[in-house]
Amino acid sequence: MPYKNKADRKYAKATDYEDAPQQIKNREKRNAARKALMKEGKLHKHDGLEADHIKPLSKGGSGSKKNLRIRTASENRSFSRNPDHSVKRNTPKK
Repeated sequence: MPYKNKADRKYAKATDYEDAPQQIKNREKRNAARKALMKEGKLHKHDGLEADHIKPLSKGGSGSKKNLRIRTASENRSFSRNPDHSVKRNTPKK
C-alpha cells in the first residue's frame, strides 16, 4: 500500500546502521577501485561503466586489480540479492 503522506514514511537514520563502519570501509574500497581503473584509462566519468568486484566485498573479496572487471551499470547491479542486500550469486540474472 503506497503512503499517502510523506510524514507516514519511516526512514532509518544513518546512525541506526549497525554495520555503518564496515559499509564505510567497503565504500572506500569501491571508490578506490574505480579511481584506479580511471587512472589506467579503462573507465571515464559518465561513461555508464562501473568497476565490478568478481568476488564481492560482502563475500570477503578484495580491491586488488585481479578481483576487478569492468561492467555496465545494469549488469553490475542485476545480481540476485539476500534480504540484507548482499549478493547471493555472482552471475547476472537472465
